Amino acid sequence: MAENEDVVAGIAGIEPGSALANVAAGRADIMALTQQTHDGALTPEHPGGLSHAERAALALRIAKINDHKAFEDHFEAMLDKAGAPDAAARLADIWFDGGSDVRAKALIRHVDLVAHAPKDATRRDIELLQEAGIADADIVRLSELVAFVSYQIRVAVGLQLMRGLV
Repeated sequence: MAENEDVVAGIAGIEPGSALANVAAGRADIMALTQQTHDGALTPEHPGGLSHAERAALALRIAKINDHKAFEDHFEAMLDKAGAPDAAARLADIWFDGGSDVRAKALIRHVDLVAHAPKDATRRDIELLQEAGIADADIVRLSELVAFVSYQIRVAVGLQLMRGLV
């Protein structure tokens, strides 16, 4: 996927001039905001305590949890582009629980919880991130990332379903 391309439209397979392209054009503001949020959540100018590689790896993990191959490919390409060190890349492995790395373990636990069952998250889950040394601002960044990637996948799936009906 080319840089600056609309990720959701590309993954949903929206062809220029198609009926679905016309539907998406009617929501051009939402599509543009979705792409801006993608860029801000995954590759912000100032990533804080969550590197671009960690963000891509965690997004890849969420795509795997949601069993969405196109997003897996997209986030894996972002992870490769970020030149991810092994420690960051391991975050994408759904069989890896963080091992003895307290920070990685906390990040993975939280991402898995919120991606699988967001309604089960409690204040204690935030406290566990804090106890692992994750700064409050990074907890917010992590929460934004999980929420956005989950949203993005659902929008693309909805558009893919519409493509089959339109």
